[in-house]
Amino acid sequence: MCNLYSMTTTQEAMRRLARVMRDSLGNLPSLPGIFPDQLAPVVRVGKDGERALEMMRWGFPPPPKLGTRPVTNVRNTASSYWRPWLKPEFRCLVPATSFCEYTDSQPKVPHWFALGDDRPLFAFAGIWRPWTGERKKETREHLLFSFLTTESNDVVRPIHAKAMPVMLTTPEEFDTWLSADVEAALTLQRPLPADRLKIVAKGKRSDD
Repeated sequence: MCNLYSMTTTQEAMRRLARVMRDSLGNLPSLPGIFPDQLAPVVRVGKDGERALEMMRWGFPPPPKLGTRPVTNVRNTASSYWRPWLKPEFRCLVPATSFCEYTDSQPKVPHWFALGDDRPLFAFAGIWRPWTGERKKETREHLLFSFLTTESNDVVRPIHAKAMPVMLTTPEEFDTWLSADVEAALTLQRPLPADRLKIVAKGKRSDD
């Protein structure tokens, strides 16, 4: 599963890519290594229909009786636990410039994947929810996100055979994910074509 990614481009690039109308991030620094339970930028549609860029914490609460570790990746979208959060009002875009997978065999070597050496911006197909509880020693209402995974393509599979994130790269895909009915939106849960992805770094825990 993907438990590490980067977002190193500018806020303006994020706003342009996702046609964001409101930005509440403040002065966001480069994020070369985003880990579970950390805050990261997310694009969601507000009740007024406008797209907003804001910070959320990475990781949903797990299903009952499955511990307390935040769930960062969602694969089984047929599960009754995940279906309520697949409605359009709870879908989001998670901006990223690269993501990391560790080798399945020992030693566990991190490999970073991106659309190109210059780290073009894309978005993971995400879901979000409000949740009240304790995260990072703060008990309050938190906004949480996770994102979908799918089978690995031919670039990722030699490193991590099980899965890769669902990557969205076009305005049409963004629109479909944010607003289409569930069945249409889930047609996007497929691997990015292998010729559009490459390994851009390895051996580091951040893509800086």
